[in-house]
Amino acid sequence: MELGGATARRTLLRRVVPAVVAAGLATGGLAGVARGAAPEARKAAAADFPTWGTRWVVHTTADTHSPAVGTIDTTGPGRDRITADYQVDTGRRVCEGSACSTFMAHLTRPVSGFLTAVAVDIPQDRLPGIPVQGGPPPQQPGTSRQEMLARAATWMTADNGAQVPYGQDRFWKDGYRQDCSGYVSMTLELPAPGTNTVGLATDHSLTRPISLGALRGGDLLIDAMGDNNSRHVVIFEKWNNPAHSSYTAFEQRGGHGTDHRSLTYGLPGGDSAFKPYRPVAFGD
Repeated sequence: MELGGATARRTLLRRVVPAVVAAGLATGGLAGVARGAAPEARKAAAADFPTWGTRWVVHTTADTHSPAVGTIDTTGPGRDRITADYQVDTGRRVCEGSACSTFMAHLTRPVSGFLTAVAVDIPQDRLPGIPVQGGPPPQQPGTSRQEMLARAATWMTADNGAQVPYGQDRFWKDGYRQDCSGYVSMTLELPAPGTNTVGLATDHSLTRPISLGALRGGDLLIDAMGDNNSRHVVIFEKWNNPAHSSYTAFEQRGGHGTDHRSLTYGLPGGDSAFKPYRPVAFGD
């Protein structure tokens, strides 16, 4: 996900009037540019906006999981401005603090690519006066719980009948990193080599917090604290008893590799650093 250096988005009321690049065009006149407008119309609609925070990632496509083409606001909050000529409603929500948006803006400056509208210092969830163009259709839940758990089981025997070995700097034949978060990324069919454990817990386009009692097969228990040697994520499969005192889970763990065993992470009496999350791909 795009990362903003500020801990929370500024909530002061702002009146942001984009500086229209094309002479003679008023902001209100831009709203009439139709979906699928010609490149000339896109160019005419380009407008300038301020950003906030630091280290915002610009992507190759209107997808926060596509490769990065650069970053902006690298020297200090609000020091960079972007020029956008159109925006795409991706259907995938990105949040930073209390601000959320499904829109990604196509930038022509300072780098060409796509940036989440959350990075722009405006009170709206989309760029005012910038036309919405056709893009990828809103992503529909494409991963069922059963499919995810079936993919999790494949690594149990993928190494010539043995489990896939663990390794933070190793990559399996399918391109995914052989650690816990790479394994979960594989089961959710996220782009290889996979996101990290912190990303699985904080990227609201990937997961959302739930209660322990709501856990169902395919949900995650994540410890996102500490460093790469202490953070961990496991895939909940089922409760082991009516008292919910333990559960069966899939995990990729150091010193062993892929495993399928009984755990108590996150339960009373277990490791309380683990918190339950639900992949948004399930659609519930």
